[in-house]
Amino acid sequence: MNALDIHTLSFAYGSTYALEEVSFSVKEGAFVGVFGPNGGGKTTLLHLILGFLKPTRGNISVFGKSPKQAHAKIGWVPQTFHFDRYFPISVEEVVLGGRLSHLSWRGQFSKLDREAVSHSLEKVGMKKFINAPFAALSGGQAQRVLIARALVSSPSLLILDEPTASVDYQAQIEIYNMLKQLKGKMTILMVTHDLDSAVEYVDTLFCVQRSLTEMSPKKVCEHFALGLYHSPLKKESP
Repeated sequence: MNALDIHTLSFAYGSTYALEEVSFSVKEGAFVGVFGPNGGGKTTLLHLILGFLKPTRGNISVFGKSPKQAHAKIGWVPQTFHFDRYFPISVEEVVLGGRLSHLSWRGQFSKLDREAVSHSLEKVGMKKFINAPFAALSGGQAQRVLIARALVSSPSLLILDEPTASVDYQAQIEIYNMLKQLKGKMTILMVTHDLDSAVEYVDTLFCVQRSLTEMSPKKVCEHFALGLYHSPLKKESP
């Protein structure tokens, strides 16, 4: 079974189309990089897969189900995480947010939930910060905690929206190496502008610019690597 099957997907904000006639499939266990210009439809595509938006036309299948039916199988790392920096929330409490669907009828997290948090933080190298204030973390540390939050429910599909956008170079490398360890254990769909690094890790790339073009990492030309997006390359003459 494919992790994702998208068929003739279109989405419009009012009369303006952000995506038009998009079709693709993603095999289970694949690591896919998504790139394209600002406003090209990347985040809209993620929100459709997550079920936050409904297609104007077309179909989305996530492990053979609709996005809402498959939501328990999806881990989500947003580009920004909004919270009050003066609110005393700990790293453990942030990650527990990823276990809300497991809450008992009494509204309390179980010992199993807290063990899952500890294990998830260990995966991303942040277990020693479990009791630390989230607001005190560096950008790279905070991003790893948000990835732990997405992993705490053992998703089959991990979706990340520019996870390395606001971190330094060392943190970028740490995040990519962490994703490399997850590769094959789950399907990963990652939006990125950092193509120079991404091509070393992903199996395939989707260029989203209202439509979608699939390409292998080795075929990404220098223009794309520099962020100079253009229309899809013409097919070579036979």
